[in-house]
Amino acid sequence: MIVRFGYVAMSAVVKNASPSKTMTATVFSSITDREAAVRKLERLAGENLHNSLRLLRHNRAHDIKLYRFSSKLVPLLGHEMLEEWDPIPALTPAFAETGGYAKEHGMRVSFHPDHFTVLSTPKKDILRKSLADLDRHVRMLEAMGLDESAMCNIHVGGSYGNKEEAAKRFIRNFQTMDERLARRITLENDDKTFNALETLAICEEVQVPMVLDIHHHAVNHEEDAGYGFWTRVLDTWRNNRAGIPMEDLPPKIHVSSPKSEKDPRGHADYVDKEQLLGFLRAIAPETAKLDVMIEAKMKDAALFRLMEDLRDTEGIRQINQASVEVFA
Repeated sequence: MIVRFGYVAMSAVVKNASPSKTMTATVFSSITDREAAVRKLERLAGENLHNSLRLLRHNRAHDIKLYRFSSKLVPLLGHEMLEEWDPIPALTPAFAETGGYAKEHGMRVSFHPDHFTVLSTPKKDILRKSLADLDRHVRMLEAMGLDESAMCNIHVGGSYGNKEEAAKRFIRNFQTMDERLARRITLENDDKTFNALETLAICEEVQVPMVLDIHHHAVNHEEDAGYGFWTRVLDTWRNNRAGIPMEDLPPKIHVSSPKSEKDPRGHADYVDKEQLLGFLRAIAPETAKLDVMIEAKMKDAALFRLMEDLRDTEGIRQINQASVEVFA
């Protein structure tokens, strides 16, 4: 099994390269010249896209093919004070340059909209805002010129006092979604509400790939914390709505380690290799390729530490600076 590692948004190695520079709503509203304030937001967004490109170049230098963009590339995008503002046309050249680099070098990129983007909500206004947020993320991917292999990962959402009804509501709301958005969605199990098996059942119903978070599975599971359902997860990638072959869109998982015994749900700075190795060895016989998104606090530094930890490990062959082969 070929395994590629990636990281999320920020670099702990590259200095002064934040892709999430922002402006608060308070500062924006304090600027009397609204046009000047909007131009400042667009300049900040341009800097964020430039830094994203810098990080992609850093990734290329270290053989990193997997990367999640910051969802804060455009400050205050979607804020109620700026509902009529559409910055994407003005930023199209910067988006295109960033996306073009990712395409040229065969990088798999994605977004993870924040926890306010929920489709299980019973409130029509929150649903409207959630769909609008997904549309903005997809528009950014489109402005980058990226095909449907560049996806947006979300959670099912809250249970609102009745998990079974919330799941049904998610499915109903998803099925009314524009297909253009639906084809870009992956679903992830969370650490408190919808566990892996519950999320998997929804993925199968709406025909979207499941991103298994093995840390979340360890702290939120039914009786069995094993991975006997992995074949079903693979099928969600094999039967994705976008129709992309699994050879071109390998299954993706998230990995992190507990921050401490007192805070088992929190993310540690680095990844403990043992839990990850247990998972990789369990699925290797039936999996050809796997992409692993590292969600540790130390970002790319955690990736580099993990590669060092895996060096000379039995049954592991290092391919390059960010990929390994795992033997069953």
